[in-house]
Amino acid sequence: MSRDGSVRRLARRLTAGGSEMLEETVAEEVAVALVYNGISHAVMMATPCDLEDFARGFSLTERIVERPSEIYDIEVEPVGRGIEVRLEIATPRMAGLQERRRSLAGRTGCGLCGVDSLHAALRPVPAVSGPQPVARLAIERAMKELPSHQNINRANGATHAAAWASAEGTLVAVREDVGRHNALDKLAGALARSGGAGPGGFVVVTSRCSYEMVQKAAAIGASAIAAVSAPTSFAIETAEQAGIALAAFVRAGRLTVYAHAERIVA
Repeated sequence: MSRDGSVRRLARRLTAGGSEMLEETVAEEVAVALVYNGISHAVMMATPCDLEDFARGFSLTERIVERPSEIYDIEVEPVGRGIEVRLEIATPRMAGLQERRRSLAGRTGCGLCGVDSLHAALRPVPAVSGPQPVARLAIERAMKELPSHQNINRANGATHAAAWASAEGTLVAVREDVGRHNALDKLAGALARSGGAGPGGFVVVTSRCSYEMVQKAAAIGASAIAAVSAPTSFAIETAEQAGIALAAFVRAGRLTVYAHAERIVA
């Protein structure tokens, strides 16, 4: 397995003039099992880099733990063709996890696979504490800056990115993965490891904006989430409930705000 999220594979290029063999760089995708206190809980297809951040962020955004201090240890161990990420978490949180008995047999970007009830899938999203206004130009600046930080995607053209931007639109942390949810979980883990997200910051993503993306952004404490593509109806409802602005179709000179437009200022 590579450390940079890409591998080389042979491919045949077909053109009107014939064909040729060439070596292509493609995104690496492997099965990653999240194992809590010795019990496998979730298996997701992911890019095998920043996996400690992924495990930490998933644990927080899925509310398996309430705070980073409840994660005592994380170990990443290759197992056959996959990877196990083994976490030791606080006993009360493990007891709660066992009660939930969720099993996420994940495909790429599948955020609700294996949830065993509608109640679990559609749980309320707590409101973000003290969301602040976000400048439109800050969102545009952050989105414009994002491609230069997508090192993995620049190599293979197949990975999403999630980034945390300061109130001024400066990118503070960026994470990439073949799954958009995974990229956002990795970002959440990176922020938790570094001491948390700064006030007035927001999330920018290179994908569409679904319910799960809003839910994870709210768990981070974002004032807004800005996406390069469209939102879903439930994402808009969730953003309204969480009290965070949702902007989409972010381009140079324009964006469309679907939730809490009053929080996006000139």
